[in-house]
Amino acid sequence: MGFASNTSAAAPPPHAVTGRGAKQTGPLVIVTILFFMWGLLTSLNDVLIPHLKAVYTLTYVQAMLVQFCFFGAYFIVSLPAGMLIRRIGYQSGSVAGLVIAAAGCALFYPAATSGYALFLFAFFVLAAGITTLQVAANPYVTVLGDPATASSRLTLTQAFNSLGTTVAPTLGGVLILSASSTLGPDQIRLLSAAEQAVYRAKEAATVQGPYLALAGALLLLAVLFAFARLPRIVHQDDDKGETGLRALLAHRNLVLGTIGIFLYVGGEVSIGSFLINFLGENTVAALTPAAAAHYVSYYWGGAMIGRFIGFAVMRRVSPGKTLVCNAACAFILILAAIFGKGQLAMWAILAVGLFNSIMFPTIFSMALHRLGKLTGHASGVLCMAIVGGALVPFAQGALADSIGVQWSFFVPAACYIFILYFGLAHADLYKK
Repeated sequence: MGFASNTSAAAPPPHAVTGRGAKQTGPLVIVTILFFMWGLLTSLNDVLIPHLKAVYTLTYVQAMLVQFCFFGAYFIVSLPAGMLIRRIGYQSGSVAGLVIAAAGCALFYPAATSGYALFLFAFFVLAAGITTLQVAANPYVTVLGDPATASSRLTLTQAFNSLGTTVAPTLGGVLILSASSTLGPDQIRLLSAAEQAVYRAKEAATVQGPYLALAGALLLLAVLFAFARLPRIVHQDDDKGETGLRALLAHRNLVLGTIGIFLYVGGEVSIGSFLINFLGENTVAALTPAAAAHYVSYYWGGAMIGRFIGFAVMRRVSPGKTLVCNAACAFILILAAIFGKGQLAMWAILAVGLFNSIMFPTIFSMALHRLGKLTGHASGVLCMAIVGGALVPFAQGALADSIGVQWSFFVPAACYIFILYFGLAHADLYKK
């Protein structure tokens, strides 16, 4: 997602690097593929949520358990992953993350014949692998080459992460939704219990092939990463002094930034999770799930384009002011989607992705401003706030069940109001 390539989770920042020569093109290519893969895997959830909702006749709250299990893994696994990386190293940690993620993908095969509960467990295992992978792989972006060009390498890997989130909905629509003959809830209820079981097993089985292929690709990457000649990252012992919760809470920008990360990730993920159902509303576009999945790519593709635009803009405009502008635009677009109809509502919600682009790295960096020796600990706190991706969609699901999908978008709209406030409160942060 928009946040995936901008954080190294709970692991401490690199201190020193021991390299094996100046030629790091091969390893950089492998690391870049990792960024692409976890963007793709994360964004595929947006296709699977409406598919599983239809197959198992779930409520919106029940369907959002997918994101609850997936992003809940960030909260549960981030700190243990950081401890693991300290023990086994970044390269071995990357291999471990890939193997765990591959196991999660492989679990989709038995889940298709076992029911929704095993799907949820598979999502958690997959996300645990991705979380471990992010903790381990992110630091390599800055050490694979000349430090003077580290920013350009980071921009490149972020772009490929966004490319993964962009192609995933279309790919999922072709491989999963187009192979589905999903019946409506009323039609399913007309089937006998035995016929319902057969139907659900058949529809759920459409995920087996694609996710087995993804498991194979992840295992292949694990082998390549295990044998790649990568530099070794070592760490200086943590600075002595007060680094506990009280010290962190003394920094207002960190406290508000943590809330901002929680709400931003929650809002971004929540919008993506409901897009296919939103575009299927008769008052919006009345698209089939397969057709709507194609348009979800526009949402994530906008974030990819916006990153490059934002990189250029923020060379002249302060990050805080840029964040204010983007949050205001996102809020207005969501209101247009809520109160509008037809093409206006459809393109308004899709355009939110363009303004999401710079939010995560901007909030993250502003939250860590002038934290000094607390930076490593604060980074772990911020990454745990990614659990917003688990809870905010859950809240929108509850609202969608009670008042409808279109009106439920007031939940992400409220998230952007706080982000707007955070930007206004810290508009001149870097001038102090």
